[in-house]
Amino acid sequence: MAPSEQPARSHRYTAELAGRIEGKWQDRWEREETFAAPNPAGDLAQTPRGKRATDMEPAYFMDMFPYPSGRGLHVGHPLGYVATDVHARYNRMLGKNVMHALGYDAFGLPAEQYAVQTGQHPRVTTEENIANMRSQLRRLGLGHDARRTFATTDPEFVKWTQWIFVQIFDSWYDPQAADGRGAARPITELIAQFEAGRDTGRGAWAELDAAAREDVLQDYRLAYVSESPVNWCPGLGTVLANEEVTAEGRSERGNFPVFTRRLRQWNMRITAYADRLVDDLDAVDWPESVKQMQRNWIGRSTGALLRFSPAAGAASDAGPDDIEVYTTRADTLFGGTFLVLSPEHPLVEAYTAQRWPAGTPEPWTGGADTPAAAIAAYRRAAAAKTPLERQEGKDKTGVFTGTSVVNPATGEAMPVFVADYVLMGYGTGAVMGVPAEDPRDWDFAQAYGLPYVRTVQPAEDHPEDRPYTGEGEKINSANAEIDLNGRPIAEAKAAIVEWLGERAEATTQYRLRDWLFSRQRYWGEPFPIVYDEAGVPHALPADQLPVDLPEVPDFSPRTFAADDVDSEPEPPLGRNADWVSVELDLGDGPRRYRRETNTMPNWAGSSWYQLRYADPHNDAASVGPENEAYWLGPRGAGDSGGADLYVGGVEHAVLHLLYARFWHKVLFDLGHISSWEPFRKLINQGYIQAYAFTDARGVYVPADEVEEHTDEAGNTTYTHGGQPVAREYGKMGKSLKNMVTPEDMYAAFGADTFRVYEMSMGPLVDSRPWETRAVVGAQRFLQRVWRLAVDEETGETAVSDEPADGETRRVLHQTIAGVREDMDHFRYNTVVAKLIVLVNHLTKAGSAPREAMEPLAIMLAPLAPHLAEEIWERMGHDHTITYAPYPVADESQLRAEAVTCVVQVRGKVRDRLEVDPEIDPGELEALAIASDGAQKFLQGAAPLKVIVRAPKLVNIVPAQ
Repeated sequence: MAPSEQPARSHRYTAELAGRIEGKWQDRWEREETFAAPNPAGDLAQTPRGKRATDMEPAYFMDMFPYPSGRGLHVGHPLGYVATDVHARYNRMLGKNVMHALGYDAFGLPAEQYAVQTGQHPRVTTEENIANMRSQLRRLGLGHDARRTFATTDPEFVKWTQWIFVQIFDSWYDPQAADGRGAARPITELIAQFEAGRDTGRGAWAELDAAAREDVLQDYRLAYVSESPVNWCPGLGTVLANEEVTAEGRSERGNFPVFTRRLRQWNMRITAYADRLVDDLDAVDWPESVKQMQRNWIGRSTGALLRFSPAAGAASDAGPDDIEVYTTRADTLFGGTFLVLSPEHPLVEAYTAQRWPAGTPEPWTGGADTPAAAIAAYRRAAAAKTPLERQEGKDKTGVFTGTSVVNPATGEAMPVFVADYVLMGYGTGAVMGVPAEDPRDWDFAQAYGLPYVRTVQPAEDHPEDRPYTGEGEKINSANAEIDLNGRPIAEAKAAIVEWLGERAEATTQYRLRDWLFSRQRYWGEPFPIVYDEAGVPHALPADQLPVDLPEVPDFSPRTFAADDVDSEPEPPLGRNADWVSVELDLGDGPRRYRRETNTMPNWAGSSWYQLRYADPHNDAASVGPENEAYWLGPRGAGDSGGADLYVGGVEHAVLHLLYARFWHKVLFDLGHISSWEPFRKLINQGYIQAYAFTDARGVYVPADEVEEHTDEAGNTTYTHGGQPVAREYGKMGKSLKNMVTPEDMYAAFGADTFRVYEMSMGPLVDSRPWETRAVVGAQRFLQRVWRLAVDEETGETAVSDEPADGETRRVLHQTIAGVREDMDHFRYNTVVAKLIVLVNHLTKAGSAPREAMEPLAIMLAPLAPHLAEEIWERMGHDHTITYAPYPVADESQLRAEAVTCVVQVRGKVRDRLEVDPEIDPGELEALAIASDGAQKFLQGAAPLKVIVRAPKLVNIVPAQ
């Protein structure tokens, strides 16, 4: 019979049959709440299985919050979700109470931009996108507890995000708390200290009015308003946190230029936690690369704060304040010949002279008639540059303020310049110019004719016309009171600080800056803050939360030309006058207040959502203490607590993870939670990459429309629409037009095949290339599994109740042992490989004994849950495979049946023995001596020496 005439197999495992099986089990899981995990307390304390949380070991697994984009998912997005799901399903089979849920990080700029373009409210767009993504993820068979899902835009969630903000606002960081380690404490404790006589810096507390008192508290609150240098992005119409600005000085979203401006904005005092954020990294199981990224971002360094006094003839009659300079090389003070202020430094005006001193060199003036005019022009020019342009500019520029400070070591005047290579983002925004030991200072000194003095003896071969940054003996560093010459650098640092006395102090500085927390956007959480007639901010009480977003005529912040440095933020919420001006009773009777019109950044919700999963319907607290302690609480001495596993992209190593750690620690300090880190273990999954193609213009063309051509010599070329295109590798995404959607895979292969393929592509943490043609390999593997369990002709169960033979039993238990080891260490690619070995053995043996098929189905279930459930049911089980106990290997089956032992006499092979792999060395020695091959040479005589390397080698040395 010709192949085309053969009857179709109606029970063959195809994509169509896989789809029916997958739909069946997804419906059943949902109906029976299969993945519902019980809480110790509250409305989720019961599950359909009737088990109590306190009778089981908790296991809390999380995926990083997805943003519900209108683009939907491509095959790269589910990689981490599938891996976490595999781990969660495995742990359920180990008998643990597994909480695995997924919510949606739904505030953000994309929905707002779409609303601006279409006029459709961002909530409508967001909810549509969530519904689409939820459908895509359900089709993948992810075992989420649906009772725990939420979006950050849900009013119930917004309420507690705003409540947490209030806790932060009503707190200060007491460095003496927690036995001197420092901790957040209620602001009322600080107020009590001021009432008891603590110095406010502004006079007696009792004599200050409400506005003055709040000015004092603003210097301490963990959430505060200040006028400070910010990253202003005219093209987006909003300010950005440092972490939202690329290394090139452009916005992470939209790639607009970002400029430094001084604006009044909300900030969070994350710098108070800098030491704990660094030190506590030792307590979590995270990739070392991520830990190092956080350490580098925080940028802790030990140095000294030096104070330089104005020289005679300073700008103001009373004399400006001293300029504080942070340096890690205080020992080079004798080489300081000038001082540089950042253009944004608050003392620039105070140090700007009214006129140029006599003899001021023309390059120092910038061509202006007065110092004030020169500095104003220079500041405008600096504001138009990105931070990267300012730091990496080859030509150092600056202008003289017309004033000087005194070098306390030499007594010499040091002219004060304003230069854009100094930023306010590190140190104090002021730099002591030591040209001989710093390349940037050297370049500036060369440009402006400033002298240099070497304070470290350069190496013999060092060129005279370049700065020296290496180690060496101290030179040119002495005066009548102190001599550093000849001392080691470390000793010289300590000596100069001690000698300077009140003019210096050893200190630790950080690159980390306080978290800019205001956004001039509509689609974000409103601040739970109102201002009275004096401009004093007041936090709203819990019973007045949530503060809902009002309706506005236009959702967009006012944007400007990308280079309009002088533009000012105009938030959309300010357009609803009835909402902005409100009458409230905050405890002292009805009064008129003005609402805050900025919104929180989209990082707010993701900074605490790990807590809400544990208690998602709690109306009385962000998370109940019993549920938080059960799921996230420490489980022993030194344990930080937190979710047991967190899986997501490394791109969030600094922003989200740092912010979440900060919020979590504040809540811990205030006694709201028992864990002091949000995530115990972190895994960064790799990226899915795919081929992309560009035409002659360099424009990307749809990858799925490209044709491949191979000539007789084996050379491959590609065309699109008949025109040649170039191939490259890139991260899968819409911009490169190389997206492959999960729906494509479901239709062609089924969800289980898609899951198995993604897990088999390589180690979870590695990026890997997508190749649709290779997916068929995973499909064939599952088809072999299906054929072992089901007769493709009849659909009847093919599993036998006959016992497995010895070889099958040995292969099975070796597979169980290997798969358990790999599952424990997230080696899912090798799990698939080991299961393939077992399936191939059963296929070759031509039998499917229940003794082997049931463990195979259980081991397969985390990877291909729908197929495993179907086979499990067809083998006669009426309960889900989800909670079937994971198989345990029989140790007696793990030994090889026999190994070959080589018997050598005088180094040459004389015999071979088949022995037990665990044979006793003494027994092996006796067998080797008695072997026929050995006896031919020994002839009954005792050997001189026997070397035994059990179980594979015995070397006999005859007596003669």
